[in-house]
Amino acid sequence: MNRLSELRKESQQKIADRFGITQRTYSNYESGKSQIPDDLKIRFAEYFGVSVDYLLGREERSSPAEQESGGI
Repeated sequence: MNRLSELRKESQQKIADRFGITQRTYSNYESGKSQIPDDLKIRFAEYFGVSVDYLLGREERSSPAEQESGGI
């Protein structure tokens, strides 16, 4: 999930710790080597303030407000 790496401002380790997973697991999510469980996709989206569809690459804009205003 390339968008995870785009959104991340902290180290992989800090985010992994926050979500109770290993750094390697988080790294595998970012690189697409592992599938993210649906419940964790939702938690990631909430944490980063984006929609799950944005994380999945199904939307170009990261938030509903950007979609309504037409901004990126």
